[in-house]
Amino acid sequence: AENLRLGAEFGACKAARMIASDLFDFPKNMPFAAFFSPDVAPWKWVSQIKAALSSDFEAHVPDELPQGVRIEGKVFIDPSAKLPAFCHINGPAWIGQGVEIRPGAYIRGNAIIGPGSVLGNSCEFKNCLVLAKAQIPHFSYVGDSVLGNGAHLGAGVILSNLRLDQKPVKVMASGERVDTGMRKLGALIGDNAEIGCNSALNPGAILGRRSLIGPLVNFSGTLGAEQLCLNKQESFTIARRD
Repeated sequence: AENLRLGAEFGACKAARMIASDLFDFPKNMPFAAFFSPDVAPWKWVSQIKAALSSDFEAHVPDELPQGVRIEGKVFIDPSAKLPAFCHINGPAWIGQGVEIRPGAYIRGNAIIGPGSVLGNSCEFKNCLVLAKAQIPHFSYVGDSVLGNGAHLGAGVILSNLRLDQKPVKVMASGERVDTGMRKLGALIGDNAEIGCNSALNPGAILGRRSLIGPLVNFSGTLGAEQLCLNKQESFTIARRD
């Protein structure tokens, strides 16, 4: 009986641990699914991006590129993807069907960009997995992160990926502080989560599905599914005296 009780408690603890499928559904129309198990801790997906892009995928780049587009290394760009004038793409990178890349985007390598996503003007991407129909439209940094299907970043959102002391990043998962052992880890943003303009997510931030971070929030830790985090600050008006 005691063994059964302990086994049940172990099973409950195992069921309670955070896994990738709590945050994301890997799209069926993307390759590399074998590298991104739904049953592992979600931050493990970040360490699998390089491995996925080291696999045998076929490179493809349009014969004619818009002015100012620079592509280096092994890169796949779906023929339906929209390239702007002036952007820089370093491989390895995989860019899916219907992706829109806007002027000034900089892809620094080890990037997998899902179908229908938007990579905005003056945004930087490095070692990231962006799932289908995610939108990063203006002035953002996305490094060592996973963005879920339909996730949206407001203008100026920063996903910080390195602690000031450069120690391994810890995350809050299932009510416990877990050492990921990763020196660089940005954010894990669940499907259809949204982040308001000019917010900053500290290393190891986790957002559940359909959660929402308001504008101008400095966020650390984990926000549960369908939860809101808002920064309420008072403002006032006075008459000019000059």
